[in-house]
Amino acid sequence: METPVSPAPDQALEPTQASWPVRAADDTLPPPARTRLPAPPVVGAAAGPSVVVAQNLTKKFGSEAAVSDLTFSVPPGVIFGFIGPSGCGKTTTVRLMTGIYKPTSGSVTVLGQSPAAFSAATRKALGYMPQHFVLYPNLTVWENLNFSASLYGMGLRRGRRFKELLTFVELYEHRHKLGRALSGGMQRRLALAAALVHDPQVLFLDEPTGGIDPVLRRKLWDHFQALKQRGRTLFITTQYVGEAAYCDLIGVMANSRLLMVETPDGLRQRAFGGEVVELRTNTPADYRTVQQLRQLPFVTGPVTLVGETTTRLTVQAASTAMPELMVWAAAQNLDVQSIEKFEPPLDDVFVELVRQETPHA
Repeated sequence: METPVSPAPDQALEPTQASWPVRAADDTLPPPARTRLPAPPVVGAAAGPSVVVAQNLTKKFGSEAAVSDLTFSVPPGVIFGFIGPSGCGKTTTVRLMTGIYKPTSGSVTVLGQSPAAFSAATRKALGYMPQHFVLYPNLTVWENLNFSASLYGMGLRRGRRFKELLTFVELYEHRHKLGRALSGGMQRRLALAAALVHDPQVLFLDEPTGGIDPVLRRKLWDHFQALKQRGRTLFITTQYVGEAAYCDLIGVMANSRLLMVETPDGLRQRAFGGEVVELRTNTPADYRTVQQLRQLPFVTGPVTLVGETTTRLTVQAASTAMPELMVWAAAQNLDVQSIEKFEPPLDDVFVELVRQETPHA
């Protein structure tokens, strides 16, 4: 028999009749949303030893390695993105860090402790949003949140926090719905609210924006940034490679291995051998111009025509190369429309990095 969860004191608030808004169907993130969840008080500064340390971390199921020889660390107060294709080992890594799985070999610590030996205080400092919905389908949205709060020992006066969270993830109007009656996207938002409810110091979020529309996705990333500013540490997996631009550090996974850990700009430089400058002219570029560009001393990589009047060239540093390119163009009597730094989309960066690192995959 199902044991009911006692409602919080504020549960009797009357629901409104507003409905879930219709949003754009594409995956393009709009400008930042203005509405944010009010933040609890700041807790300390983001200085100190690494929050997560993995050394040669390996997990095998039978003879197959789900993750192999991972070594990385996560400093405090950052957003650490973990990107890679489905099945590459992202979820397994999160489960190793949260103690759901035990390593086959190697080690991992979180807040200085092995997940197998987490103290009660350490567990209360962690928030975990799994990839799949694991809350109770026969409890309402509010009851599920109440259950999660009880697991972390929150006091009984928690109704205001629940209202803030459910309003933030746009579920407050649906708080009396059963978990099984929610759509997949609504279940993801409820799971995120449950991970945030006790204001943890460290968050492990496994594809938190999967199945969520672009407007709310951007709103969530705004809040993740706000949490980082308050000294929280976030480890976020995603298949939306473009979201890596919001991260401070990015781990790139492929074929169960960690290829590298870099900043977004660092990934671009590793993928293309430097920074990319885009030269636009008012007249079509010819083969002779491209050849001359390739001979310039500050050009360190490919020179590519991407249109009749647009050429992209790889340089060591765009800030110093662009003035020199302007001088060269003037000497060649080129009719220049613009010269600016070009940032390749991270989707293209990811594809190029995986191609370079796994040429036989």
